[in-house]
Amino acid sequence: MKKVLDAHALMAYFEREPAYEKVKELLSSAAEKDNNLLMTSVNYGEVYYSVLREFGQTKAEDIDRIIDTFPIDIIEVDKNLAREAAKFKATKKMSYADCMAAALAKLHKAEVITGDKEFKEVEKEIKICWV
Repeated sequence: MKKVLDAHALMAYFEREPAYEKVKELLSSAAEKDNNLLMTSVNYGEVYYSVLREFGQTKAEDIDRIIDTFPIDIIEVDKNLAREAAKFKATKKMSYADCMAAALAKLHKAEVITGDKEFKEVEKEIKICWV
């Protein structure tokens, strides 16, 4: 089953929060099996702006280079993905960025990797791997 990374999971990895080991294991497994994780460009942007805001341009660029080495396919938002995210946003109490990750998971019949409690809104509609 494909897996979709939410920004929360990747930030937990970079900040060495309790979910660090689980995300590290998922990244290692994806690399070993040549089965890249998925992430929307919007969720990637969340990681980038969070690091930029908190640590500055140099650190954000460092994180960008690190992400480029990870087994993650960054999926650009097209009309179909935007429409699915909009459907979640119209009916759920979630950020639009989180709706993007949920929509990507729905379209790819994938599982979202997250620790963000907003995803409780959609756990009856998509599979969630809580970290």
